[in-house]
Amino acid sequence: MSEKYQKAALQVAKEVVIKFIEVGRISPSNFGQHFDVIYKDVVRTISGQTMGDGSREEELAQREGK
Repeated sequence: MSEKYQKAALQVAKEVVIKFIEVGRISPSNFGQHFDVIYKDVVRTISGQTMGDGSREEELAQREGK
């Protein structure tokens, strides 16, 4: 993925996380837990790798197992 798309993904992920903090879904103390997942989802969406490829199932299962 080009640097242009990485910067765009970072900006979108940042805005999403800020909105979630504003509405109380994410707190500053657990920001680190959520940012990486949101960023990866944005990157997958930009790159077109989220269309039924099962890319999140393993990650979600790992998070539920914690």
